[in-house]
Amino acid sequence: MPPEVSSQWREKASGFFSSSGVRLKQAGQSAGSIAKNAGGNVADAAGKFGSLVKNRWALMQQSREQQNPVASGESIQERFRYAATSTGALLKKGITETKEKVAVGKLKVEEAAKKTADKSKNILNNIERWQKGVASTDVFGVPIEVLVQQQQSTRPVPQILVRCAENLIISGLNSENLFKTEGDRKVIRQLIALYNQDWNGSIPEGVSPIDVAALVKCYLASLPEPLTTFALYHEIRNARSSISELRDSLKKLPNVNFMTLEFVTALLLQVSRKSLLNKMDAHSLSVELAPVIMRQQGDPRADFYSHFYYTSKDPSGTMDQTLNHNSWVDYLDEDEDTDASSQIPLDDDLPPDYGAIEVIQCLIEHHNAVFTDANETIWR
Repeated sequence: MPPEVSSQWREKASGFFSSSGVRLKQAGQSAGSIAKNAGGNVADAAGKFGSLVKNRWALMQQSREQQNPVASGESIQERFRYAATSTGALLKKGITETKEKVAVGKLKVEEAAKKTADKSKNILNNIERWQKGVASTDVFGVPIEVLVQQQQSTRPVPQILVRCAENLIISGLNSENLFKTEGDRKVIRQLIALYNQDWNGSIPEGVSPIDVAALVKCYLASLPEPLTTFALYHEIRNARSSISELRDSLKKLPNVNFMTLEFVTALLLQVSRKSLLNKMDAHSLSVELAPVIMRQQGDPRADFYSHFYYTSKDPSGTMDQTLNHNSWVDYLDEDEDTDASSQIPLDDDLPPDYGAIEVIQCLIEHHNAVFTDANETIWR
């Protein structure tokens, strides 16, 4: 074969392999943009492959020139055919792998889209549900007077609080950091689901005191209006330095609120008496419970209160998650396998409501003096 023909073959071969690498890289970049959300880096892989092809052809040329500087045209053509065949196989393999990565990326994108759509559907259903009013069997999120009326109990206290208190009095008062550690999220969700089906249900065996105490906080937090009411917030807060004034202010509460407040603070008094064991004295308990018992309307520190608020009609299956505030976003994005062991989140820019804390501490420490007109809760 004439030298000019041989040179022409070499130029065509070099151009073929160079363009193959470029085309594959371009295809990879296009596919990589599709699979970007799936975490694939197809373009980089294609670029590396293109470099590999060109390096392979350069090595073949170098080897041919060293072994046979004046190779015949037939030998050059045979090597070119072999190289083209090998490169074609590698090219097909690269394209196949690229398609596979794109398919995986597409599948992951579809799964994420479906998950987002399902969440959106649940949220819209929950909004519609709350616009129409909560279900008749619900316990959480229902005004306390409505719940007590539905229960038709002789005791004007929500039965869920009675069940939780009895459980803690029997076996939970010695538990360290009671009412401070938030407990196991899944267990709490199941308990909420249980009581939204049966307001008179019993605490299942094996539930830890920490989770029972967290359920009490969760219930109080879910109330549309706190036990002390919005209307009497300032009056009760300003009366905290005088037991007689505080007593008079509390008498203005609706009977259900007054009796439930007496019941809850009587339970906290029992917990504080075991403070050497559970590390929770009256002040510590007040810090934890004041935000869910006493708050003023519009207080941004109260936005946390739906942090644990989940409802469901099937405690053993998929939960129908219903929230009252926008805090559902952060909560749903968290890993369900983690424990909610952090304290109730408060706004870092706002100091705690020390006045409310002092009121609750007074109700615990001077419980009997404040609630003289109530049927005092007594546990043996």
